[in-house]
Amino acid sequence: MLEVRGLTKQFGALRASDGIDFDVAEGETHAVIGPNGAGKTTFISQLAGNLRPDSGTVRFAGADITALPAPRRARLGLARSFQITSLYPDFSALHNVALAIQAHSGHSFRFWRDARSDPALIEPARKVLNEVGLSARVNVLAANLAHGEQRQLEMAMALATRPRLLLLDEPMAGMGTDESLRMIALLASLKRKHTIILVEHDMDAVFRLADRISVLVYGRVIATDTPEKIRRNEEVRQAYLGSEA
Repeated sequence: MLEVRGLTKQFGALRASDGIDFDVAEGETHAVIGPNGAGKTTFISQLAGNLRPDSGTVRFAGADITALPAPRRARLGLARSFQITSLYPDFSALHNVALAIQAHSGHSFRFWRDARSDPALIEPARKVLNEVGLSARVNVLAANLAHGEQRQLEMAMALATRPRLLLLDEPMAGMGTDESLRMIALLASLKRKHTIILVEHDMDAVFRLADRISVLVYGRVIATDTPEKIRRNEEVRQAYLGSEA
């Protein structure tokens, strides 16, 4: 599904991505972990097209997308969530998702007022909200949703674009224990249907969900393997997981 070779990104003297090789098979949940400052968000931004690499290639479903901007990649089937929730706070949950559907289909935003009652947008939006567990909150303004619900809504907006690959950048950031458990359950249900790249600091979630894990340290992938082998990897334990892993 995704093949990355020699991906490099430098900011002045800092090499945030240092020759990264990385691949994701169709149907796989591949987690990317590492300490703060390891270059995880920079890496995801290059996959999504928000940042151009200095060198290296990104291939998606066999096509070279290295030079494509984020909107073109989104239309090919890459959907990204962000560390900081990005929603339209004055729109309801339903209309946030309907807007994502409308944008992906290429409709003009000039017709948004009519689109809010367009069954071709509203009915699919209801189905996606039900999928993420927000069926009872469809008419609540995004600004009035709890933090965990806002993260669920952002997930719904990503799913509304019918992605082939989900790029999830710390979907559990800022969540309490109960919210995190609900998000883990949601991601577990999604992994049966979608290919996922998961960047996450919650190791409980990572080891529950991932089929493979790549460990990023100072812009380099120091290991890629199954969760159990990563847990036992001495270099990974010293660099990130710690002696209690």
